[in-house]
Amino acid sequence: MKTQNIVYWAVRIIAAFIMLQTLFFKFTGAEESIYIFTQVGIEPWGRIGTGVMELIASILLLIPSTVWIGAILGMGSMGGAIMTHIAILGINVKVDGVHGDGGQLFAYAIITLLCCAIAFWMSQNTWPSFLKSILKVK
Repeated sequence: MKTQNIVYWAVRIIAAFIMLQTLFFKFTGAEESIYIFTQVGIEPWGRIGTGVMELIASILLLIPSTVWIGAILGMGSMGGAIMTHIAILGINVKVDGVHGDGGQLFAYAIITLLCCAIAFWMSQNTWPSFLKSILKVK
């Protein structure tokens, strides 16, 4: 049981940390963030909106009773990021046309998605009854 609790906290902290550390770039209008959201066609509101959603998801992931909500928001955000990388940006985002990030942002999105999925599943005891019935969990 102790190992399970450590894993539960670890995946929540990892997901929240990754999302929180990107907020500085989104909210300060860093060149990389502006480039990415311009390529997607949703700059500036997409950048700011995504940042707000990731901030909320991070906070909810760290509150035991709201982990499931934060995990759903995190999975949605990271799912969108992964699909955007695949469909528009590419795995290796090249901000200046030459130097890429080596797939770092894509890897962070996958790690965060996996951590959120694990946290969501491990938070079953806090799920509301409607969610348990939809997902057929007792």
